[in-house]
Amino acid sequence: MTATTALPHTLDTPLQWSDALALDMPVMDETHQEFVALLAEVVQAADDALLPHWSALIAHTQDHFDREDQWMLATGFAAGNCHATQHKVILQVMREGEARGHAGDLPVVRQMARELGLWFPQHAQSMDASLALHLRSAGYDPHTGALGQPERLPAQAIHGCGGSCGD
Repeated sequence: MTATTALPHTLDTPLQWSDALALDMPVMDETHQEFVALLAEVVQAADDALLPHWSALIAHTQDHFDREDQWMLATGFAAGNCHATQHKVILQVMREGEARGHAGDLPVVRQMARELGLWFPQHAQSMDASLALHLRSAGYDPHTGALGQPERLPAQAIHGCGGSCGD
């Protein structure tokens, strides 16, 4: 009989930043790297540090999503587009987890952190990638809000999840 080696518990392995998450838009990439780092801190936190790290992640995520939502509104997205709606839902769930954590349910916060680690790459590689493409095509400067090519903005508000790819 041979001895077996215990494999790392992959559910507790935090999401790692990689080039696959890069969107070639420095301001988005920097924010996403910060998100990944804060999420890793949550995943690795001891029980007594879990909720402060979770609260810091929520605050960062609020700023992160508010910024992206503003970019969408400035470049032709409808206010209720599905990308912005997904942001609202994620933040609501994170806040519900925070309340449950304060009530003593730390395992639910840990589960949410693991789920965020699964959700985020797909969100970044689909919705955020489409948004970055849309912003670049309009020559949008996320630092100043200036549009280099306003004629490239859609004639009608975008209701879908991506960019100029349609509804």
